[in-house]
Amino acid sequence: MAFGKKKEQIDPAAVAQAQRAQEAQEVQSAFRKGVTALRDFIAPSSIEFSSAYFQIGTRFARTFYVYGYPRQLYTGWLSGMVNIDEVMDMSLYIYPVESQVVLENLRKKVTQLEAGIQIDNEKGRVRDPAKQAQILDAEEMRDKLQVGEERFFRLGFYFTIYGSSLDELEFVSHKVETMLGQQLVFSKPASAQQEQGLNSIVPQFTDQLQIRRNFSTGALSTSFPFTSADLTQDNGILYGINMHNSGLVIFDRFSLENGNAVIFAKSGAGKSFTVKLEALRSMMFGTEILIIDPENEYERMCDAAGGAYVRLSLNSATRINPFDLPRVVDAEESDNPLRSNLITLHGLLRLMMGGAQAQMQASGNAAIMPALSPAEEADLDSALIETYAKAGITNDPLTHTAQPPTINDLYDTLLHMGNTGPQLAQRLRKYTTGTFAGIFSQQSNVNINNPLVVFNIRDLEDELRPVAMYIVLNYIWNKTKSDQKRRLLIVDEAWQLMKYEDSANFLFSLAKRARKYNLGITTITQDVEDFMGSRMGRAIVANASMQILLKQSTSAVDVLSDVFKLTSEEKKRLSQFPVGQGLFFAGQNHVHIQVVASPTETGLITTNPNQVQQINAAAQQGEFTQQQGTIDLSNRLHPGV
Repeated sequence: MAFGKKKEQIDPAAVAQAQRAQEAQEVQSAFRKGVTALRDFIAPSSIEFSSAYFQIGTRFARTFYVYGYPRQLYTGWLSGMVNIDEVMDMSLYIYPVESQVVLENLRKKVTQLEAGIQIDNEKGRVRDPAKQAQILDAEEMRDKLQVGEERFFRLGFYFTIYGSSLDELEFVSHKVETMLGQQLVFSKPASAQQEQGLNSIVPQFTDQLQIRRNFSTGALSTSFPFTSADLTQDNGILYGINMHNSGLVIFDRFSLENGNAVIFAKSGAGKSFTVKLEALRSMMFGTEILIIDPENEYERMCDAAGGAYVRLSLNSATRINPFDLPRVVDAEESDNPLRSNLITLHGLLRLMMGGAQAQMQASGNAAIMPALSPAEEADLDSALIETYAKAGITNDPLTHTAQPPTINDLYDTLLHMGNTGPQLAQRLRKYTTGTFAGIFSQQSNVNINNPLVVFNIRDLEDELRPVAMYIVLNYIWNKTKSDQKRRLLIVDEAWQLMKYEDSANFLFSLAKRARKYNLGITTITQDVEDFMGSRMGRAIVANASMQILLKQSTSAVDVLSDVFKLTSEEKKRLSQFPVGQGLFFAGQNHVHIQVVASPTETGLITTNPNQVQQINAAAQQGEFTQQQGTIDLSNRLHPGV
């Protein structure tokens, strides 16, 4: 009887399912091979190693190690490397060493050195100063290690430099090696070990070069790498980018000895742009801004921020009376505020009556001839006192609320008094009934209560501008003393004031006393030679804790270099800075800064004709309107509006 084998039954559905599973696995495997990992993003396109350099993509690089140090290192010896204007990576590997091991090695070393000196003496050899110094250093280190004052470490210092070509790489290599060699710090390229050098530089803590040097705690502390020039504070406004280390320059000028600042730059270098940017950002922190605008550069910013724009001209309805008295003054002047204003009026009237005669010499040390003779000074003083008395104002503070007199009243007083009074009245007549009548000869109608006030004097005649700036400064000064808040006073084109002795003295007096009233004065000028040639101009600069030097004309570089003690490199760059770059001085520190602004800020404050034309064209197309800029800025200035 025969039995046949049972034939296995094959399920077609199971076969199809297995095939689909295999295909899905293959697709998933192929997909995983195509997935881009993080290392694919950060890895270069190619790396090619040579014995003396390696190439990453299109860039050439070379890794160095430091093998020799001087007997003494000074704090900040690495700052040159950190602040060098080249692309560089640095790594410091620090390994602690047990003090007991070091003490034992030092004991053996001292024994060897002393034995060597004894052998030299027995053989009559000349004394070796190097061995004596080594013994002294070793003994000193033993003492400090024994009491725990010092610890011992081993330091590995490597750095990689980059260049777009081999020639540039050689140039940078020579530059860096020379910089280190000047401090007796010696380095070498990692020959035939560039791959190990790269692995030691990248931040993965793999010291594959293993070239180390013994360091004590004190010596190691001098190698602290973060010694670059930095001007970042917890409080303050953003001025720009630190070009040394790409950090932010965030600074509060009122944290210095005083809040005064001076800005020097040639026309078109960005000085007004910088000042307007500072003003906008300061307003966000509640600082009031007062501006004297001689060229109508601040109107668009003023309108955007909702400020008060005061036009001063012979045709405007604005009136400022220089005889106004402050309501409240400081303790030093509280007994006699009238006398303080009389002194100010003396300087103003000398400026008004003297005109071109009061213009200072180029040296700024003296006037060509006095505007008023001693007899005229005495008569003017008597007339001022009498004019106030006729208005019912005396030294009694209770009388200071009376309506003050005007220049018209002073004119009448001079006209009817003896001696030189009528002559002085004739010299004053053009401000009362003559060409310049009205603007400063009537009662004030300016009552400003706004965080941003701009006084525009563009439409005033050249002869009247210094007088107007003087009167406006006095008006602002009285307001500052009456209501003490944090304020910035911006005086643009200040060289116009420095041409006259009395106005220069008045501006210097404000700069000296502003700190007591929480006022910071910003002085802007492009005429560096005339400003610095004045004795008062140099005094104003010396009394400013913050200075900004943007691009300068070649003739001004030597003057500023002498005043600010610039290095040869800073002096060379001062005439080559692009627009918006310069030197930012704050107290004893200074950095190379790039002033930066957002597109919205740029649209509101730029005076570049091309940019203004583009903004106007965009406004016509509906892409940007002044109203939009106003709304955006108002929301930033006044949160919750």
